[in-house]
Amino acid sequence: MNPSHRTNLFVPIAATTFFRLVLNTARRFAYPFAPVLSRGLGVSLSAVTSLIAINQVTSLLGALIGPMSDRLGYRKMMIAGMAMLAAGMLAAAIFPIYAVVLVALVMAGLGKSIFDPAVQAWVGSRVPYRRRALVMGMMETSWSASTLIGIPLVAVLMDRYGWQMPFLVMGALGCIGAVALFFFIPDEPEPAGRKLSPADYLNAYSRLIANRPALGALGYVFFVSAANDNLFVVYGAWLENRFDLGIVALGLGTSLIGVAELAGEGLTATVSDRIGLKRALVAGLSLSVLSYFALPFMESSLAASLSGLAILFFIFEFTMVTSLSLCTEILPGFRATMMSGFFATAGIGRVIGALMGGAVWQAGGILATGCLSGVLTGLGLLCLMCGLKGWDRADA
Repeated sequence: MNPSHRTNLFVPIAATTFFRLVLNTARRFAYPFAPVLSRGLGVSLSAVTSLIAINQVTSLLGALIGPMSDRLGYRKMMIAGMAMLAAGMLAAAIFPIYAVVLVALVMAGLGKSIFDPAVQAWVGSRVPYRRRALVMGMMETSWSASTLIGIPLVAVLMDRYGWQMPFLVMGALGCIGAVALFFFIPDEPEPAGRKLSPADYLNAYSRLIANRPALGALGYVFFVSAANDNLFVVYGAWLENRFDLGIVALGLGTSLIGVAELAGEGLTATVSDRIGLKRALVAGLSLSVLSYFALPFMESSLAASLSGLAILFFIFEFTMVTSLSLCTEILPGFRATMMSGFFATAGIGRVIGALMGGAVWQAGGILATGCLSGVLTGLGLLCLMCGLKGWDRADA
């Protein structure tokens, strides 16, 4: 990458990374502040966790969004994603009722499902392959930054100005993002080539479901995603009830999860390739099972509970990023199909986990939540081992 080309790409990459941080914050902030939203909206905690679960359904559209981006252009889809975020968040700020907040979070989820494939494809088309992992890795920090920076800022806004203020701020940033990307992202010609047909989708997904390692990976990501959201939707309520934490303290506690996620991403980059992706993934899943079972026995103090959560999310992020690397080689001729199926199945798992999370916690507390998540992760490990038995990269 020559210096002038690097300069030309710096502003678009920085802008897309920042506005992706806004999208990720909008997607994640309802988790730790579910009790705050339930009080502000005058509904039960289960109603808010159901709202979060419905939001996760938007990830299922990833199977269709990728091909659409290829046809319509990446710049257009990035702008559309930011516009959907802006419309939803501003509507919730102006009309703070349950139905509108539901629509707002769904629109934020749709915006992310549209934005992410488009921005990743745009980077792939503009950044040389030898530098692509570096740029993509830098952009992926917007995920951990949403808990390190975004959610603590949401906590401050809620604490000082009320629970509606974050919706207003993110809506305004969505408007700014749509306009900024219009100017910062270079225009692109309409992609050439024939249009996608139903036969193309049928052929791609028939290859997916006929592949045993692919099915094992899909079973794995379904169970581990359900396990993670089963805990994620209630950990804020657990800490609030157990230790009487305020809003700002919950936000700062959530930032610890961001640090853990960032560390997990770093560990993947430095360790997984050296020890082998399959071995690293099995080790990570095994430790995840133990972490879920151990968490209920770490609530003797706030420090122990936060440490338990940090360890758990550190291992989970290591496992997920490692599995992404492995799954890109399971169907090398249909990588986009494999990964869109991976994310869609993960979305289904998160929906199931979020739907049952509130009810499980209310019925049995953190003990029931930890044990169920441990069992689900164990099922994910079983699926993965059965699917990948006898498989290696040379077989792909």
